[in-house]
Amino acid sequence: MSELRRDPLVGRWVIVSTDNPTLPQGYEYEPHTWKGGTCPFCYGNESMTPPEIAVIREPGTGANTSGWHVRTVANKYPALQIEGDLNRTGVGIYDMSNGIGAHEVIIESPYHNKDLCDLLNPEIENVVSMYCQRALDLIKDRRFKCILVFRNFGPAAGASLEHPHTQIVALPMVPKNVKEELVGAHNYFDYRERCIFCDLLRQESQEKERIVVENKYFSAFCPFVSRFPFEIWILPKKHNCYFCHMTQDEIPALAAVLKEVLMKLKTVFPNLSYNMIIHSSPINGEDNVDSYHWHIEIMPKLTRVAGFEWGTGFYVVLTPPEIAAKYLKEAKIS
Repeated sequence: MSELRRDPLVGRWVIVSTDNPTLPQGYEYEPHTWKGGTCPFCYGNESMTPPEIAVIREPGTGANTSGWHVRTVANKYPALQIEGDLNRTGVGIYDMSNGIGAHEVIIESPYHNKDLCDLLNPEIENVVSMYCQRALDLIKDRRFKCILVFRNFGPAAGASLEHPHTQIVALPMVPKNVKEELVGAHNYFDYRERCIFCDLLRQESQEKERIVVENKYFSAFCPFVSRFPFEIWILPKKHNCYFCHMTQDEIPALAAVLKEVLMKLKTVFPNLSYNMIIHSSPINGEDNVDSYHWHIEIMPKLTRVAGFEWGTGFYVVLTPPEIAAKYLKEAKIS
């Protein structure tokens, strides 16, 4: 018989297939293939993108030329525009405002055919440092209430350009999914006077059954109430609600965990597409310092969300996270 599991954070239920779990070889997925061709994100094509907003580059090299390690540019086709005022209005029962926000692209490296985990640790540290740098800059704009950092890797994950990159979007309001987490975390804190994510870390550390990788500063595990097969969360062991407030010791530690987790995932599932999202506290608003705990969620594209999931909000997980963690933990990285 399958199991129903309830997420203590947002109250979501999932169905976990425990009697006949699907093992890695049982998944059929759309593999990511490198096609190449003219790419605006590649070395030497800097003129094909909007001007640099921020960059890590070799000393003595000029802006918007070769010599860079990580570049941040405005999205050429932004979902939101940074210029202007919100001008909130109402039309009957409907609320509206101008599409104000920020939409940036972080080009992670000059290499077209290298995912984040294929980079050297110092190169990944540069990417993580750029995440923090851009978030800290966007926080200064009082119009913005939430900053979302996310990666779509591979066509099945929604990547429109195959050169590995991260997107960062600043929103003038707090999205529904973020609010659900905030409310759940607040309610837990009000009742127990503890952070739910810190309690989650303690329980995972005690049980060890779902931990994939950990070091002094971070723990990566398959959550007990996973929504997707082989889903992985990465949490800092030190309580912190803003990812951009990482210490200088935490950045290389996160780079090391990210590299190992993604390499293990791709060892088990070669050429896999996935989404990676950084969950961080909203900004310029209410205080979530005690109740919220930033984290990263990695969602492999092994299954599709279909009618049952859309109709009920339930997710069907074909591989229990305990089995997923075992395969990932034991994966031998070449």
